[in-house]
Amino acid sequence: MKYWIGAAVVVIAAVGAALSGAVNEYFFYAAYIVLTFVVLSTAWNILGGYAGYVNFGTGAFFGLGSYSAVVLFKALGAPRAVQIVAAAAVGAALGFGVGIMTLRLRGIFFAIATVAILFIMETLMVNWRYVGGATGLQLLRPDVMAPFSSYTRMLFVVMALLAVVAVSVARYVQVSWIGRGLRAIRDSEEAAECSGVPTLRLKLFACTVSGARMGAAGAPMPMYLSFIEPASSFSLNWGVSALAMPMIGGTAHWIGPVVGALLLGSIQQIVTVTISNEINVLVVGVLLVLFVVLAPDGIVGLFKKWIHYFK
Repeated sequence: MKYWIGAAVVVIAAVGAALSGAVNEYFFYAAYIVLTFVVLSTAWNILGGYAGYVNFGTGAFFGLGSYSAVVLFKALGAPRAVQIVAAAAVGAALGFGVGIMTLRLRGIFFAIATVAILFIMETLMVNWRYVGGATGLQLLRPDVMAPFSSYTRMLFVVMALLAVVAVSVARYVQVSWIGRGLRAIRDSEEAAECSGVPTLRLKLFACTVSGARMGAAGAPMPMYLSFIEPASSFSLNWGVSALAMPMIGGTAHWIGPVVGALLLGSIQQIVTVTISNEINVLVVGVLLVLFVVLAPDGIVGLFKKWIHYFK
């Protein structure tokens, strides 16, 4: 009950901020990106954190979700909600397909396979002229819906809703038998199979749900930028950030990716404004190395140790 009250408060606060004229417009530009990272890192953690299968192909799902939204908008003029649902469905289908092909691989072999999927998706979009090919496609935003005063404010609220849904799914997975099964796979897949855990089905479920969330996160991005092109949509940076944020926040608990995304995403936005956008990758790398060496269980794990120490 406490969680759902907190989720409702987050949504209400997001809507209230979007309708307020006193909040600077840049806040919504930056907050949208941070919330996107919350969705991506939470989605990544279902497969990478709970099950232990490290996925570097986040950009493939994110980019495919973005292009799915663009195709629907260009061909049918589909509304935002339809674009997001379609992007989630396409991301889920890709996740299921990737799972069928790669989940029997383990360790570094699975990670390499996910990177290959990323480059395959990017190459396909580079050679598809309908969506602009390698040069990309300029998009004209539709009229903003009432009661929002700008399109960015509306997208901020949309992404806040997606973040609440993504975190809710991750929380449910963790506390259910599905989460227990995924953690058993992470600890020892052979032992889990011997204990009767349906390992392949659980891994397929995790890959499908993770892909759906990542695809949905990509759907609003083209209208946020008013532009789409393969290099940025399928960037490996999406995968690195989606991996780093749960590692920094903590992969063992659903709140870990949220903490990591809010912290690292906010730092990246501050660095972008004050120094340079090119420093973002350096910030991610330095923080990731520090936490892996000094706090391998992330911020949540470190907090639990402090609580236990001061009891």
